[in-house]
Amino acid sequence: MNKVDVKKTVFNKPQYIKTIDTTFNELGVTNISDDIDNTITVQKFFEYYDELFYEIPATGENNSHEFLVKTSGEYINYDQESDIIKALQDEISSLRQENLELQIKAVKAESGEDISLNPSLDVDIANSNESTTDVLNTIGASGLNAY
Repeated sequence: MNKVDVKKTVFNKPQYIKTIDTTFNELGVTNISDDIDNTITVQKFFEYYDELFYEIPATGENNSHEFLVKTSGEYINYDQESDIIKALQDEISSLRQENLELQIKAVKAESGEDISLNPSLDVDIANSNESTTDVLNTIGASGLNAY
């Protein structure tokens, strides 16, 4: 068996404070004013958002304008807004149909010919691949303006 000598160095309190760093500056401890300066407020968020606007990708599952729209839309009940948009689109479709009927009446008044839509041509113009100009050409009203 070998003998091992162990030496122990002991400091008194004044020597210890001079020799060993007892502050926590390496552990990220900050003071209150730094914490307040680094706190993100709503105002700071929008300032950052304005600065980064064009750097944010338009689409993507995360960190994109599309993501912001979807998550904010869910938060503010965007489906309700979507219902309003759908109702307005339906109204536009109805007004387009009414406009087409008025244009047909105008053609009838000008030409004296009785023009009627074939039931197969009675289309939902808003949801059709056929343009209004195509419909007017089909009914012989190519000279009229399409909306």
